[in-house]
Amino acid sequence: MKTGLVLEGGALRTIFSTGVCDALLDADIPLPDYTVGVSAGIAYGASYLSRQSRRNLKLVSTYVRDRRYMGMRNLINPHNRAYFGLKFVYETIPNELIPYDYDAFEAYPGEAEAVLTNLETGQAEYWPVPRRDPSNTILQATCAIPLMFPPIDVEGHLYFDGGCSDPIPWRRALDVGCDRVVVILTRERDYHKRFDSGKSMELAFRKYPAFVETMRHRTDHYNDTRAALFALEREGKIMVIAPDDTLGCSRTERDLSVIRALWQQGYFMGRKAAGNIRRFWDAPA
Repeated sequence: MKTGLVLEGGALRTIFSTGVCDALLDADIPLPDYTVGVSAGIAYGASYLSRQSRRNLKLVSTYVRDRRYMGMRNLINPHNRAYFGLKFVYETIPNELIPYDYDAFEAYPGEAEAVLTNLETGQAEYWPVPRRDPSNTILQATCAIPLMFPPIDVEGHLYFDGGCSDPIPWRRALDVGCDRVVVILTRERDYHKRFDSGKSMELAFRKYPAFVETMRHRTDHYNDTRAALFALEREGKIMVIAPDDTLGCSRTERDLSVIRALWQQGYFMGRKAAGNIRRFWDAPA
């Protein structure tokens, strides 16, 4: 029997997921055999896999208002070209300021994958998260929101945020053989994504028609993915945890009271669900 964890993205809104994961660590729930995440889902989820409870909460609480972390100055900086400070977020913080435990992550016996969207093909690709990469290139790529990041070069190919092509990769978890999958969402259960014409995307990426086509259909794909997920949940094949209320938290939220409240909501939901998750993951296939 193979257990799986799927982590939706959502930038700062993903603090909800970190609350859930911190609660699972505190309840001593064994780590899953396989973890796959999108964008901040796996970037934050890496601290769960290294068993660093509350690391993400400390990181966000300390630096979310720091201009080096995010802001327009980073975006217009020709050496950065991203709303988030790439070197500061993905190198300085984990390697110097709030150290990431690479040894603990290396000791994690399971698999960890990040979803990346190939700019040329518009398709999702599933990359192993390196156990030791001081530049965290794969995590940069999975977090690279179009128009807010430049495309990230990985082994000679350009990539954007995995959420463009596979926003909630539960199918991937099933495809790699997981029998018991827990999915942590960052939107309420009744959330329905609204249509976005994507004209700015079409203009900016007109040289990449496959990617433009992917972005054109991303709203329907997201809503259909959620509908199929909830259908499997009703059949008892997948367990879903979602926030009751995201409190208006945006992807670039700076209000620490909102961020901490959303983390706390996730933590309480994680504590409440911990026993059920243990039983679900322990159940025979």
